[in-house]
Amino acid sequence: MGRTRLYRNGRLEKEGFPVSEVSDHIRDPSAVVWFDMCAPTEDDLLAISEELGLHRLAVEDALQRRQRPKLDVYDSHMFMSVYSVAFDRDTGRLEAFHAAAFITANALVTVRGSDGFSIDEVMRRWDDEPSLTGHGVAFLVHGLLDYVVDNHFEAVEAADEQVETLEEAVFGDHPLGAGDQRRTFELRKSLVTLRRIVMPMREVVNTLIRRNGKIGDSEMAPYFQDVYDQVLRAEEWTDSLRDLLGNIRETHLTMQGNRMNLIMKRVTSWAAIIAVPTLITGFYGQNIPFPGFGHTAGFWTSTALIVVVSVVFYRVFRSRDWL
Repeated sequence: MGRTRLYRNGRLEKEGFPVSEVSDHIRDPSAVVWFDMCAPTEDDLLAISEELGLHRLAVEDALQRRQRPKLDVYDSHMFMSVYSVAFDRDTGRLEAFHAAAFITANALVTVRGSDGFSIDEVMRRWDDEPSLTGHGVAFLVHGLLDYVVDNHFEAVEAADEQVETLEEAVFGDHPLGAGDQRRTFELRKSLVTLRRIVMPMREVVNTLIRRNGKIGDSEMAPYFQDVYDQVLRAEEWTDSLRDLLGNIRETHLTMQGNRMNLIMKRVTSWAAIIAVPTLITGFYGQNIPFPGFGHTAGFWTSTALIVVVSVVFYRVFRSRDWL
């Protein structure tokens, strides 16, 4: 039992009716029908394909879960494949949910792979714009695309916040830990996945604008253009975040190398200073007579040499910013 709606003469007339009644309403040219199917089988789609005149290739594409976002135009209908996403702010991981749509002159059929694609949010957008219901299927398609693109934009905004947090951590007092490095890796993977989803949407919406005559009148064109602008912004933002994240990673590696060089300079400097008393005490500790051997003056002479040479080394290394 899928979700169903019937619009007639620009008004929501009925919803929640059995899918078996869809064929009766489709025959009415004044009616616009929407029904949704979640994780259907091949037999479920074949049962409606003959009634709506769906192409066999489109039905096969709807059942596949690794389709790229696209819009295919057939003689009797159009087939659209889109994704919604969910971004985890704690781990930086991105999860994608596939949905397909069959678009005819007076019907929209949505096929979701799982409940992760929130059809309730799509319906809310339809309910928020009752003045557009008179535009038929174009109105329904716009609400679907509006949800998808806004969902992408929200994910990009969340990713941007994560990138800013990483940027502050890179220039912080403490170096990035293992958790931060893992989050950076996951965020980079998520941005790559998000780009693969967002970038083809430009072609999808652009094709709908050019083919608007197949699903509605020209009055819906500005609304689709607004969605297209959002797609461009999301795409450009995603690309800039990928570049920025790459720069952050390179900066982190450079700063890590600089810290390592600084540590090595300090260790080497202290080792050189420590070598001074080791040399002098080792020399005076040989089992042979030496200047001052057996006298107190010899002890103070070696001690003075240790202090003077160590201080000289310290001042030289300090002046060169090695300590």
